Amino acid sequence: MKKIVLTGGGTAGHVTPNIALLPKLKKLGYEVSYIGSYEGIEKKLMADFDVPYYGIATGKLRRYFDVKNFTDPFRVIKGFGEAKRILKEIAPDVVFSKGGFVSVPVVRAAAALKIPCIIHESDMTPGLANKLCIPVATKVCCNFPETLQLLPAEKAVLTGSPIRAELAKGNKLAGLDLCGFTANMPVIMVIGGSLGAANVNKAVRDALPDLLKDFQIVHLCGQGKVDNLLLNTKGYKQFEYVKAELKDLFAMADIVISRAGANAICELLALKKPNLLIPLVAGSRGDQVLNAKSFESQGFSMLLEEDDIEGNILTEKVHELYFTRQQYIDAMEKSDQLGATTRIVDLIEQIANKQDE
Repeated sequence: MKKIVLTGGGTAGHVTPNIALLPKLKKLGYEVSYIGSYEGIEKKLMADFDVPYYGIATGKLRRYFDVKNFTDPFRVIKGFGEAKRILKEIAPDVVFSKGGFVSVPVVRAAAALKIPCIIHESDMTPGLANKLCIPVATKVCCNFPETLQLLPAEKAVLTGSPIRAELAKGNKLAGLDLCGFTANMPVIMVIGGSLGAANVNKAVRDALPDLLKDFQIVHLCGQGKVDNLLLNTKGYKQFEYVKAELKDLFAMADIVISRAGANAICELLALKKPNLLIPLVAGSRGDQVLNAKSFESQGFSMLLEEDDIEGNILTEKVHELYFTRQQYIDAMEKSDQLGATTRIVDLIEQIANKQDE
């Protein structure tokens, strides 16, 4: 039986693509293990799956001054030793890393043991953790055509990002029923997220009097961000967070307003949902802006800068997107970034089979 170790963590975006690979890997007979931090979000997310989980010490690598910069390197060194011991015990044929700081000691330990590593970069420009892993990686998967120019040519593979297969299996009528919506009026889905989306949430709510004339709106606004004064507004349904129901809400949505996190927009691409992207700027390294501009240039998305979301501009953009939605669907259907799960698993198979030769 072939063995694979998955790693990645720190945010859900560093874990959910790994989860998306699980069904195909298990169908092919892989023995799957996961290495993450002791108590990170990856441990919580992986608890729902029958996958052995191993925790290691991790340290964040910062570009700015922080007193933890003096102690975290020692945690990384400890994590390297722990990862090396775990990898020796498991003896996987290949390691697949989705990034985040927990992945650095794992990938480096695998390289020291001559275990081939495939890493995946979601954003257009590689983050610091992946920059530290690229020199020892066997292959580097990416989401954007522009990223290929930033990676070693012999390692770079344009795959897109794997998304959970169940997201494509939603039921539109179930979504309408969940929200109490009618079937004869189009639906906007707003994915605000839990962090950094206060401006988007406010702009959407300010525009409700105009938008609700022509649309129904389901708003994923983030934990603790439901507006109780709008709970009984006809045609407007708020959720802090959804899990199993997400697939039905996607199936119901005609267009989507979203931030421009890499995994979020790859889900929109895979589901071929016309979308208006409002990238996060404050508190980020600018990756969402680059992601959104790439999708705009490829014809997959309409872009609206956060500074421009006030007043009538949001309403005008939403109407424009709705009436031109077919051109975005047509562009997405021609994308080279679809079928990411199959592409990545095929790559894993190629490398794992080489180990058996």
